[in-house]
Amino acid sequence: MLADKDRIFTNLYGFQDWGLKAAQQRGDWDNTKALMEVGQDAIIDEIKASGLRGRGGAGFPTGMKWSFMPKESKDGRPSFLVVNADESEPGSCKDREIIRHDPHKLIEGALIAGFAMRARAAYIYIRGEFIREAETLFAAVAEAYDAGLLGKNAAGSGYDFDVFVHRGAGAYICGEETAMIESLEGKKGQPRLKPPFPAGAGLYGCPTTVNNVESIAVVPTILRRGASWFSSFGRENNKGTKLFQISGHVERPCVVEEAMSIPFKELIEKHCGGIRGGWDNLLAVIPGGSSVPLVPAEQIMDAPMDFDGLKALGSGLGTAGVIVMDKSTDVVRAISRISYFYKHESCGQCTPCREGTGWMWRVMERLRQGEAEVDEIDTLFEVTKQVEGHTICALGDAAAWPIQGLIRHFRPELERRIAEREGALKEAAE
Repeated sequence: MLADKDRIFTNLYGFQDWGLKAAQQRGDWDNTKALMEVGQDAIIDEIKASGLRGRGGAGFPTGMKWSFMPKESKDGRPSFLVVNADESEPGSCKDREIIRHDPHKLIEGALIAGFAMRARAAYIYIRGEFIREAETLFAAVAEAYDAGLLGKNAAGSGYDFDVFVHRGAGAYICGEETAMIESLEGKKGQPRLKPPFPAGAGLYGCPTTVNNVESIAVVPTILRRGASWFSSFGRENNKGTKLFQISGHVERPCVVEEAMSIPFKELIEKHCGGIRGGWDNLLAVIPGGSSVPLVPAEQIMDAPMDFDGLKALGSGLGTAGVIVMDKSTDVVRAISRISYFYKHESCGQCTPCREGTGWMWRVMERLRQGEAEVDEIDTLFEVTKQVEGHTICALGDAAAWPIQGLIRHFRPELERRIAEREGALKEAAE
């Protein structure tokens, strides 16, 4: 279990003030200039050595992503850092806690990360529904400017750096990095084809890196305490601490910072007081936000909660939005509801996703009521395979995976509904 002295987010629950003075007492903005004096490449090397992987869902190594940025501008184009605070994944609620209670960790991280990538400014793209969070963030950025920590000669480092907060309008698709860049430019939030990748031509055609809130907010602490400290947590290739957001049928739902690779059962026992109605009542768990396939109870019990451990179970860690379902759950209805969400949020740019998400949801609804034929289960599975991997962004995959997980693990339940309905119709006919 993670010791209190090893927690990065010490004000996660807002017991203290979020303001600059309180943040400085917690250790934020403590001689930031010295962290920057080691040099841009040294910062990137330290982040690489820490083993930090992106906390937004895909888990791409953060230091490597930073190193794709150009070292100097050959044509006078500035570079930008974009911070993804559009947290719209159902089940995910960690970035809002960071912004609400510990915004200065994010702002200081943006300055250091921006400096390391030779960026001229950071744009924090915050989800439209986060009203109080946005207010806090605007105020925290203003505090940092007033204290000389941002702007000209930021934090006395000799480096000029600006931070802009941009409010989205609540579209899930804008959480995808290229759709976010389009939206920041004032266009419709639709993903771009890659290449060119954002590091070559991103925001306003300039080199850009998009990182999740948590990925950026942990950077100052990693540099202060050293890469070896951060990489002492978790298994090989799955290093560091992580915010887990546990919702659903547990005794105490919560957001908690814990070491990576903690076994699922330990995570729930320690922080949530166990499963509602005891461990025998556990049905399945969606371990990483609604876009990853569910895992049945018997497989998840001892699973290490990290990228590779959950990938081995045919699911993923995603944002670590852990949705726990006990045996009272109508699992078919739950997955059908998720597929409605992806139908609703598809941007409509790619045919497989625009047409497929609606079709999959309609079939899911018929399966929920048992109004389908048994062979339609296979047809549905085949269609998810036609959608997956055939779209510009990962929304097609996100719509396909929950259904694939359901068919893989709960096929008997689908068949039972069809048989029950057929039996009822026969009875009525007789």
